[in-house]
Amino acid sequence: MNGGKHEALRILKFGGSSLRDAEAIRRAVAVVAAAGPAARGVVVSAMGGVTDALLAAARQAEARDDYQGILEELAHRHLETAGLVARGRELPPLGRALTPSLRDLSDLLHGVHLLREASPRTLDAIAGYGERMSSQIFAAALRTAGVDAAAVDARRLIRTDDRFGAARVDHEATAAHVRAHFAAAPAGEVQVVPGFVGATPQGQATTLGRGGSDYTAALLAAALDAGALELWTDVDAVMTADPGLVPDARPIARLSYVELLELCHFGAKVVYPPAIHPSRARDIPVLIRNTFRPEAPCTTVTAEADPEAPAVRGISSIPEVALLRLEGDGMVGVPGVAGRLFSALAGRDVSIILISQASSEHSICFAIAPEAIDRAVRALDDAFALDRRLGLVEPPVVERDLAVIAVVGAGMRERPGIAGAVFSALGGRGINVRAIAQGSSELNISLVVAAGDRAEAVRALHRTFIAGGPVAAASPLATVGAAGASAGEPGGARVQSGGSRP
Repeated sequence: MNGGKHEALRILKFGGSSLRDAEAIRRAVAVVAAAGPAARGVVVSAMGGVTDALLAAARQAEARDDYQGILEELAHRHLETAGLVARGRELPPLGRALTPSLRDLSDLLHGVHLLREASPRTLDAIAGYGERMSSQIFAAALRTAGVDAAAVDARRLIRTDDRFGAARVDHEATAAHVRAHFAAAPAGEVQVVPGFVGATPQGQATTLGRGGSDYTAALLAAALDAGALELWTDVDAVMTADPGLVPDARPIARLSYVELLELCHFGAKVVYPPAIHPSRARDIPVLIRNTFRPEAPCTTVTAEADPEAPAVRGISSIPEVALLRLEGDGMVGVPGVAGRLFSALAGRDVSIILISQASSEHSICFAIAPEAIDRAVRALDDAFALDRRLGLVEPPVVERDLAVIAVVGAGMRERPGIAGAVFSALGGRGINVRAIAQGSSELNISLVVAAGDRAEAVRALHRTFIAGGPVAAASPLATVGAAGASAGEPGGARVQSGGSRP
């Protein structure tokens, strides 16, 4: 141990794409077996596509449509996979563990069908069955492979409030439950924990939001002071751009927590952003690795940015956003306008992606998800109704079919010429910038462009700042040594707009 950290202990998380079928599960089991005693805890998502199927079944049950077909397919898929990955004496107890879950799930859906109502609380209970069943299958697969393992009920460990659908975690209570459980578990037994799932103090099932399995793993790592958190997925982890847009995108060896957060916020879905906060608070390195190519380079995420890295580390993007603009002479020099605007939007659960304000204070514009447009307009209409009647504020202006491009890198700080190069690269391709935002940290320059210009904009910026630059890669085994510190040699990974969730 060093400073209280258990350097030899690692928490491994496997996403849905890493558990999509029996062969993928065997690969993940091999990763855990190869890690040996270091892999004290494993967090698993639902098998690929299962959470979406569960929610679809709930919607069909609520509408009095036939949901039985989905339920039967889910039962067949899990039982068939169980038979393929669990052998001998492991198979009967696994079947006995899965059958009650499937029966309880059927009862829940039948209740939704009868009541014609799927409350947020009921949806959380239904959505969590994928992880609960996959943890049973994975633990049995480990035991079949000769690794002592036990499936754990995450509802006993992850304590939350009752905000169903995206519950807030009680970090102190959760850490206490996690430490107590792992202290009491038999030595050498791998604890397989369902991701995404938690419970209120009253025992009501909750979920942590889509992508919440990353969060579960980070909570375990922080509670146990783990030496590393490994997020295993179906890509090599973080790259300099989405390879679907930029064929010559390159692996990133090392990122800081804040650089990864910026990339994720602006479209790189490789990590669920809330998962970074527990790791950052405990200074736990996060490794993003490929289940199907464990020998491939990986990205290591730590507190410090790579001092040898180029100024721009990556280009990420959000393909569809809307831009709303509030303007009026009555906004100039009037304190509290921005506060009223943001409070109104928060009251309608509208999340703001990007903000830009003219220095004259005559207008404020912000980017939001397209599905939030109606809520946002209603919120502004209500909040500024009197201002509108007095002619102080104009009706909100909505621009659709836009995209956000983010140029991210800690090395951009105090580096002259970056913004000029951004506009030069886009102007050279005839791409018009609708809005721009840059924080005082100089970590990110964000731009709003037409959705149809997104791909060309990303490619142009990648050519300008990254193509041909020194972005190296390192063996994943070198990135975090026995002492848990990140090595200086780089690794690689991948940013893409998809990613396995939860």
